[in-house]
Amino acid sequence: MAGRKNKDSQSGAVKSRRTVRDTVIDTVIYLVFGIFAIICIYPFYYIFINSISANNLVQQGKIMFVPQGIHLNNYAKILQLEGLEMAVVNSIVRTVVGTAVHVAGTAFVGYAMSRQEFWHRKFWYRFVIVTMYLSAGVVPVYMNMRMLGLLNNFLVYILPGAVSAYNMILIKTYMESISPSLEESAVLDGAGYAVRFLKIILPLSKPILATVAVFKAVGEWNAYMDTILYMRGGKFPTLQSMLWNYLNQATQLSNILMSGNVSDSAAATFELNPISVRYTLTFVTVLPILCVYPYFQRFFVKGIMIGAVKG
Repeated sequence: MAGRKNKDSQSGAVKSRRTVRDTVIDTVIYLVFGIFAIICIYPFYYIFINSISANNLVQQGKIMFVPQGIHLNNYAKILQLEGLEMAVVNSIVRTVVGTAVHVAGTAFVGYAMSRQEFWHRKFWYRFVIVTMYLSAGVVPVYMNMRMLGLLNNFLVYILPGAVSAYNMILIKTYMESISPSLEESAVLDGAGYAVRFLKIILPLSKPILATVAVFKAVGEWNAYMDTILYMRGGKFPTLQSMLWNYLNQATQLSNILMSGNVSDSAAATFELNPISVRYTLTFVTVLPILCVYPYFQRFFVKGIMIGAVKG
Protein backbone atom coordinates (compact mmCIF):
# COMPACT_ATOMS: atom_id res chain seq x y z
CA MET A 1 0.00 0.00 0.00
CA ALA A 2 2.84 2.30 0.93
CA GLY A 3 4.61 1.46 -2.31
CA ARG A 4 1.51 2.35 -4.30
CA LYS A 5 1.28 5.71 -2.52
CA ASN A 6 4.92 6.39 -3.32
CA LYS A 7 4.30 5.64 -7.00
CA ASP A 8 1.23 7.90 -7.06
CA SER A 9 3.18 10.69 -5.38
CA GLN A 10 6.05 10.29 -7.87
CA SER A 11 3.67 10.41 -10.86
CA GLY A 12 1.99 13.47 -9.34
CA ALA A 13 5.35 15.12 -8.93
CA VAL A 14 6.23 14.41 -12.56
CA LYS A 15 2.94 15.95 -13.70
CA SER A 16 3.45 18.96 -11.49
CA ARG A 17 6.89 19.56 -12.99
CA ARG A 18 5.39 20.25 -16.42
CA THR A 19 6.05 23.86 -17.31
CA VAL A 20 4.35 26.30 -19.63
CA ARG A 21 7.12 25.62 -22.12
CA ASP A 22 6.22 21.90 -22.18
CA THR A 23 2.57 22.72 -22.77
CA VAL A 24 3.42 25.09 -25.62
CA ILE A 25 5.69 22.50 -27.25
CA ASP A 26 2.99 19.81 -27.01
CA THR A 27 0.42 22.19 -28.47
CA VAL A 28 2.70 23.05 -31.40
CA ILE A 29 3.42 19.36 -32.06
CA TYR A 30 -0.27 18.45 -32.06
CA LEU A 31 -1.05 21.44 -34.26
CA VAL A 32 1.67 20.61 -36.81
CA PHE A 33 0.72 16.95 -37.04
CA GLY A 34 -2.97 17.83 -37.15
CA ILE A 35 -2.39 20.15 -40.11
CA PHE A 36 -0.26 17.48 -41.78
CA ALA A 37 -3.04 14.91 -41.30
CA ILE A 38 -5.59 17.28 -42.82
CA ILE A 39 -3.31 17.88 -45.81
CA CYS A 40 -3.06 14.12 -46.36
CA ILE A 41 -6.78 13.45 -45.95
CA TYR A 42 -8.18 16.43 -47.83
CA PRO A 43 -7.41 15.18 -51.41
CA PHE A 44 -9.46 12.03 -50.80
CA TYR A 45 -12.24 14.04 -49.19
CA TYR A 46 -12.19 16.50 -52.10
CA ILE A 47 -12.49 13.71 -54.66
CA PHE A 48 -15.37 12.14 -52.72
CA ILE A 49 -17.46 15.29 -52.26
CA ASN A 50 -17.01 16.16 -55.94
CA SER A 51 -18.13 12.68 -56.97
CA ILE A 52 -21.45 13.02 -55.09
CA SER A 53 -22.19 16.71 -55.76
CA ALA A 54 -24.21 18.28 -58.56
CA ASN A 55 -22.19 17.77 -61.73
CA ASN A 56 -22.79 21.26 -63.06
CA LEU A 57 -21.36 22.76 -59.86
CA VAL A 58 -18.41 20.38 -60.02
CA GLN A 59 -17.65 21.44 -63.57
CA GLN A 60 -17.70 25.08 -62.47
CA GLY A 61 -15.25 24.32 -59.65
CA LYS A 62 -17.62 25.45 -56.89
CA ILE A 63 -17.25 22.37 -54.65
CA MET A 64 -14.36 22.86 -52.24
CA PHE A 65 -15.30 21.83 -48.71
CA VAL A 66 -19.03 21.01 -48.50
CA PRO A 67 -20.94 18.84 -51.01
CA GLN A 68 -23.92 20.43 -52.74
CA GLY A 69 -26.78 18.77 -54.57
CA ILE A 70 -25.83 15.34 -53.23
CA HIS A 71 -26.67 12.38 -55.48
CA LEU A 72 -25.29 8.93 -56.31
CA ASN A 73 -26.10 8.95 -60.00
CA ASN A 74 -22.41 9.05 -60.94
CA TYR A 75 -21.71 5.80 -59.09
CA ALA A 76 -24.78 4.15 -60.56
CA LYS A 77 -23.55 5.02 -64.05
CA ILE A 78 -19.94 3.99 -63.39
CA LEU A 79 -21.00 0.59 -62.05
CA GLN A 80 -22.73 -0.06 -65.36
CA LEU A 81 -19.46 0.12 -67.31
CA GLU A 82 -18.81 -2.92 -69.45
CA GLY A 83 -16.00 -5.11 -68.14
CA LEU A 84 -15.89 -3.49 -64.70
CA GLU A 85 -16.64 -6.76 -62.87
CA MET A 86 -13.84 -8.61 -64.67
CA ALA A 87 -11.41 -5.78 -63.95
CA VAL A 88 -12.26 -5.89 -60.24
CA VAL A 89 -11.77 -9.69 -60.15
CA ASN A 90 -8.44 -9.42 -61.97
CA SER A 91 -7.24 -6.71 -59.58
CA ILE A 92 -8.23 -8.70 -56.50
CA VAL A 93 -6.68 -11.96 -57.75
CA ARG A 94 -3.54 -10.15 -58.85
CA THR A 95 -3.19 -8.39 -55.50
CA VAL A 96 -3.84 -11.47 -53.35
CA VAL A 97 -1.79 -14.00 -55.35
CA GLY A 98 0.99 -11.55 -56.21
CA THR A 99 1.36 -10.50 -52.58
CA ALA A 100 1.41 -14.10 -51.33
CA VAL A 101 4.02 -15.18 -53.90
CA HIS A 102 6.13 -12.09 -53.21
CA VAL A 103 6.14 -12.53 -49.44
CA ALA A 104 6.95 -16.26 -49.72
CA GLY A 105 9.71 -15.77 -52.31
CA THR A 106 11.30 -12.75 -50.63
CA ALA A 107 11.18 -14.40 -47.20
CA PHE A 108 12.88 -17.52 -48.61
CA VAL A 109 15.68 -15.48 -50.21
CA GLY A 110 16.03 -13.33 -47.10
CA TYR A 111 16.39 -16.40 -44.91
CA ALA A 112 19.04 -17.86 -47.23
CA MET A 113 21.00 -14.60 -47.19
CA SER A 114 20.83 -14.43 -43.40
CA ARG A 115 22.62 -17.79 -43.00
CA GLN A 116 26.37 -17.43 -42.52
CA GLU A 117 26.98 -20.88 -44.01
CA PHE A 118 25.25 -20.02 -47.29
CA TRP A 119 27.53 -20.76 -50.25
CA HIS A 120 29.31 -17.55 -51.37
CA ARG A 121 26.79 -15.57 -49.31
CA LYS A 122 28.47 -12.17 -49.74
CA PHE A 123 28.71 -12.52 -53.51
CA TRP A 124 25.06 -13.49 -53.98
CA TYR A 125 23.88 -10.82 -51.55
CA ARG A 126 25.73 -8.11 -53.47
CA PHE A 127 24.52 -9.59 -56.75
CA VAL A 128 20.91 -9.15 -55.63
CA ILE A 129 21.56 -5.65 -54.28
CA VAL A 130 22.95 -4.52 -57.63
CA THR A 131 19.52 -5.05 -59.20
CA MET A 132 18.21 -2.14 -57.09
CA TYR A 133 20.44 0.29 -58.97
CA LEU A 134 20.77 -1.18 -62.47
CA SER A 135 17.91 -1.76 -64.87
CA ALA A 136 17.96 -2.98 -68.46
CA GLY A 137 15.20 -0.61 -69.54
CA VAL A 138 11.68 -0.98 -70.88
CA VAL A 139 12.53 -2.44 -74.31
CA PRO A 140 14.88 -5.23 -73.09
CA VAL A 141 12.43 -6.15 -70.34
CA TYR A 142 9.60 -6.31 -72.88
CA MET A 143 11.67 -8.56 -75.14
CA ASN A 144 12.50 -10.77 -72.18
CA MET A 145 8.82 -11.10 -71.28
CA ARG A 146 8.00 -12.00 -74.88
CA MET A 147 10.68 -14.70 -75.01
CA LEU A 148 9.40 -16.13 -71.74
CA GLY A 149 5.88 -16.32 -73.19
CA LEU A 150 4.42 -13.92 -70.63
CA LEU A 151 2.73 -11.54 -73.06
CA ASN A 152 -1.06 -11.73 -72.71
CA ASN A 153 -0.43 -14.09 -69.81
CA PHE A 154 -1.79 -13.48 -66.30
CA LEU A 155 1.50 -14.74 -64.86
CA VAL A 156 3.17 -11.51 -66.01
CA TYR A 157 1.46 -9.91 -63.02
CA ILE A 158 2.93 -12.47 -60.61
CA LEU A 159 6.35 -13.83 -61.63
CA PRO A 160 8.38 -10.66 -62.34
CA GLY A 161 7.64 -9.33 -58.86
CA ALA A 162 8.16 -12.57 -56.95
CA VAL A 163 11.26 -11.21 -55.18
CA SER A 164 12.24 -7.66 -54.24
CA ALA A 165 15.79 -6.71 -53.30
CA TYR A 166 14.68 -3.91 -50.98
CA ASN A 167 12.14 -6.04 -49.11
CA MET A 168 14.68 -8.86 -48.97
CA ILE A 169 17.02 -6.55 -47.05
CA LEU A 170 14.28 -5.75 -44.54
CA ILE A 171 13.40 -9.40 -44.01
CA LYS A 172 17.04 -10.53 -43.86
CA THR A 173 17.91 -7.92 -41.23
CA TYR A 174 14.87 -8.86 -39.17
CA MET A 175 15.72 -12.56 -39.30
CA GLU A 176 19.28 -11.83 -38.22
CA SER A 177 17.88 -10.15 -35.10
CA ILE A 178 16.22 -13.42 -34.01
CA SER A 179 18.21 -15.23 -31.34
CA PRO A 180 20.41 -17.96 -32.92
CA SER A 181 19.82 -20.16 -29.86
CA LEU A 182 16.32 -20.96 -31.12
CA GLU A 183 17.68 -22.53 -34.29
CA GLU A 184 20.55 -24.19 -32.45
CA SER A 185 18.14 -26.04 -30.19
CA ALA A 186 16.15 -27.13 -33.25
CA VAL A 187 19.34 -28.41 -34.91
CA LEU A 188 20.05 -30.55 -31.85
CA ASP A 189 16.59 -32.08 -32.31
CA GLY A 190 17.44 -32.93 -35.91
CA ALA A 191 15.51 -30.15 -37.66
CA GLY A 192 16.68 -29.21 -41.15
CA TYR A 193 16.59 -25.82 -42.87
CA ALA A 194 13.03 -26.24 -44.13
CA VAL A 195 11.65 -27.10 -40.69
CA ARG A 196 13.55 -24.27 -39.01
CA PHE A 197 12.41 -21.81 -41.64
CA LEU A 198 8.74 -22.82 -41.56
CA LYS A 199 8.32 -23.63 -37.86
CA ILE A 200 10.63 -21.10 -36.17
CA ILE A 201 11.73 -18.21 -38.36
CA LEU A 202 8.50 -17.45 -40.23
CA PRO A 203 6.24 -17.36 -37.14
CA LEU A 204 8.69 -15.01 -35.41
CA SER A 205 8.90 -12.78 -38.50
CA LYS A 206 5.19 -11.96 -38.75
CA PRO A 207 5.59 -8.18 -38.14
CA ILE A 208 8.06 -7.65 -40.99
CA LEU A 209 6.20 -10.06 -43.27
CA ALA A 210 2.97 -8.17 -42.67
CA THR A 211 4.74 -4.89 -43.41
CA VAL A 212 6.16 -6.22 -46.67
CA ALA A 213 2.75 -7.66 -47.56
CA VAL A 214 1.11 -4.24 -47.19
CA PHE A 215 3.79 -2.56 -49.31
CA LYS A 216 3.37 -5.17 -52.01
CA ALA A 217 -0.43 -5.22 -51.90
CA VAL A 218 -0.65 -1.45 -52.33
CA GLY A 219 1.82 -1.62 -55.20
CA GLU A 220 -0.05 -4.45 -56.92
CA TRP A 221 -3.41 -2.74 -56.56
CA ASN A 222 -2.10 0.54 -58.00
CA ALA A 223 -0.05 -0.99 -60.85
CA TYR A 224 -1.23 -0.44 -64.40
CA MET A 225 1.85 -0.02 -66.62
CA ASP A 226 2.43 -3.77 -66.96
CA THR A 227 -1.15 -4.13 -68.24
CA ILE A 228 -0.53 -1.42 -70.81
CA LEU A 229 2.82 -2.88 -71.90
CA TYR A 230 2.19 -6.63 -71.85
CA MET A 231 -1.53 -7.07 -72.50
CA ARG A 232 -3.10 -6.68 -75.94
CA GLY A 233 -6.71 -6.72 -77.05
CA GLY A 234 -8.05 -5.85 -73.62
CA LYS A 235 -6.98 -9.16 -72.12
CA PHE A 236 -6.86 -9.40 -68.31
CA PRO A 237 -7.72 -5.74 -67.64
CA THR A 238 -7.31 -4.43 -64.12
CA LEU A 239 -9.20 -1.68 -62.36
CA GLN A 240 -6.24 0.68 -62.55
CA SER A 241 -5.75 0.12 -66.28
CA MET A 242 -9.45 0.82 -66.86
CA LEU A 243 -9.08 3.99 -64.82
CA TRP A 244 -6.09 5.06 -66.92
CA ASN A 245 -7.93 4.42 -70.17
CA TYR A 246 -11.11 6.14 -69.07
CA LEU A 247 -9.32 9.15 -67.64
CA ASN A 248 -7.68 9.63 -71.02
CA GLN A 249 -11.07 9.30 -72.70
CA ALA A 250 -13.23 11.01 -70.08
CA THR A 251 -15.13 13.14 -72.59
CA GLN A 252 -16.08 10.18 -74.75
CA LEU A 253 -16.97 8.10 -71.70
CA SER A 254 -19.25 10.78 -70.27
CA ASN A 255 -21.15 10.88 -73.56
CA ILE A 256 -21.53 7.08 -73.54
CA LEU A 257 -22.77 7.00 -69.95
CA MET A 258 -25.26 9.77 -70.65
CA SER A 259 -26.80 7.92 -73.58
CA GLY A 260 -29.53 6.71 -71.19
CA ASN A 261 -32.71 8.64 -70.53
CA VAL A 262 -32.40 11.59 -68.16
CA SER A 263 -35.24 14.00 -67.48
CA ASP A 264 -34.77 17.62 -68.42
CA SER A 265 -35.31 18.84 -64.86
CA ALA A 266 -32.50 16.67 -63.59
CA ALA A 267 -30.17 17.28 -66.52
CA ALA A 268 -28.24 20.12 -64.89
CA THR A 269 -27.47 18.07 -61.79
CA PHE A 270 -27.07 14.57 -63.18
CA GLU A 271 -25.55 15.23 -66.60
CA LEU A 272 -22.13 13.62 -66.55
CA ASN A 273 -19.09 15.57 -67.65
CA PRO A 274 -15.41 14.59 -67.94
CA ILE A 275 -14.53 16.07 -64.54
CA SER A 276 -17.29 14.15 -62.72
CA VAL A 277 -16.23 10.94 -64.47
CA ARG A 278 -12.63 11.42 -63.36
CA TYR A 279 -13.54 12.03 -59.72
CA THR A 280 -15.97 9.12 -59.53
CA LEU A 281 -13.69 6.62 -61.24
CA THR A 282 -10.75 7.67 -59.09
CA PHE A 283 -12.67 7.22 -55.85
CA VAL A 284 -14.08 3.84 -56.91
CA THR A 285 -10.53 2.65 -57.63
CA VAL A 286 -8.98 4.03 -54.45
CA LEU A 287 -11.74 3.03 -52.00
CA PRO A 288 -10.83 -0.69 -51.54
CA ILE A 289 -7.20 -0.03 -50.63
CA LEU A 290 -8.26 2.82 -48.34
CA CYS A 291 -10.39 0.34 -46.40
CA VAL A 292 -7.65 -2.28 -46.10
CA TYR A 293 -4.59 -0.10 -45.52
CA PRO A 294 -5.44 1.26 -42.02
CA TYR A 295 -5.96 -2.26 -40.66
CA PHE A 296 -2.36 -3.25 -41.46
CA GLN A 297 -0.91 0.10 -40.43
CA ARG A 298 -0.33 -1.21 -36.91
CA PHE A 299 2.35 -3.59 -38.18
CA PHE A 300 4.47 -0.80 -39.69
CA VAL A 301 6.25 0.61 -36.65
CA LYS A 302 7.38 -2.71 -35.21
CA GLY A 303 8.13 -4.29 -38.57
CA ILE A 304 10.14 -1.43 -40.04
CA MET A 305 12.02 -0.46 -36.87
CA ILE A 306 13.11 -4.01 -36.08
CA GLY A 307 13.59 -5.02 -39.67
CA ALA A 308 15.70 -1.99 -40.59
CA VAL A 309 17.88 -1.74 -37.47
CA LYS A 310 19.85 -4.72 -36.27
CA GLY A 311 20.12 -5.16 -32.56
